[in-house]
Amino acid sequence: MTELLDTLIWLVDVRSEIGQEEQICNEIEGRFSATYTHDEITRIGNGLVVGRCVGNPLILLVGHIDTVPHQGQPAAYVADERLHGLGASDMKSGVAVMIHLLEDPAVIDGPYDVVGVFYDKEEGPIADNQLGTILDSVPFLTDAEFGIVLEPTDLNLELGCNGAMNALVKFYGRSAHSARPWLGENAITKAAPLLAKFAAREPKPTNHGGLDFLEVMSPTLAKGGISRNVIPAYFEFNVSYRFPPTLSLEEAEEHLRAFCEEADEIEVTDRALAAPVPQDNPHMDRLAAITRAPRAPKQGWTDVARLAEYGIAAINYGPGEVAMAHQLAESVPIEHLPVAFGHIRKFLTE
Repeated sequence: MTELLDTLIWLVDVRSEIGQEEQICNEIEGRFSATYTHDEITRIGNGLVVGRCVGNPLILLVGHIDTVPHQGQPAAYVADERLHGLGASDMKSGVAVMIHLLEDPAVIDGPYDVVGVFYDKEEGPIADNQLGTILDSVPFLTDAEFGIVLEPTDLNLELGCNGAMNALVKFYGRSAHSARPWLGENAITKAAPLLAKFAAREPKPTNHGGLDFLEVMSPTLAKGGISRNVIPAYFEFNVSYRFPPTLSLEEAEEHLRAFCEEADEIEVTDRALAAPVPQDNPHMDRLAAITRAPRAPKQGWTDVARLAEYGIAAINYGPGEVAMAHQLAESVPIEHLPVAFGHIRKFLTE
């Protein structure tokens, strides 16, 4: 456990906010050069594909190396049996476990070809996420029989994931002096009935693969007006929509547009497919038997969805706590590290 913790401290102390992943990619690449040959390490931008393939069934370990922007957190430190620091849970603890698995001789010489995929720009717009670029650049990865995305899951098996969509919902009015509002049309108050609908909207459960995924739709950003004494002629807000695996992108967009029908204009700016729950996959069943972990739906979006687009069955399983992601006081229970490592190592070496 000490070596795993030391690796995590090292990773946390190498700052890697989204778009600034070059240094951490360089350092991870340098570390693997002691275990793998040049031909077994492929660099794509600020992402890495690491592993030795000799013709065994292929299993992928997948993790992003970026974090959300720094919020003034101190360097990594240990307190109350937890490791504190930016990215500790999301998801440098998972990356630390990946590194140690890929360095383990029993995994390297085991019954599977185990390949690690380290990628950048996950914590921003879906269109900028570099996992798809890596999968396109290294075609053999799509031959994988199974993938484990080591996002924080509280050591649960989180299956599938919700889709994600963002849209700008726009209202148009007419400007006027705020002392004489009847001469204009207030775009902000024009949006009030729709905002009230959002306030009253409850999460909607949808069963898929025996799990209940919650469909949620929320305003997250808003802007409008040009001055304190001018009736605003324009108002817009962003809607974040998380939809279940039962909906296609087209169906999800129809749902969003129908709910926001009062708007003058709706512009979808960002969208990503949901991921289905893998069915009849012996690797998933075997990992479930090893971990004996509860199964849960993945309420957020993760790259199991992108892997599914490429025909790779994958699940979320990793150290770290979902509730700690993106928190100012982010931390991870140190005991999560050896548990996740031990379970995945057993899965990869049996």
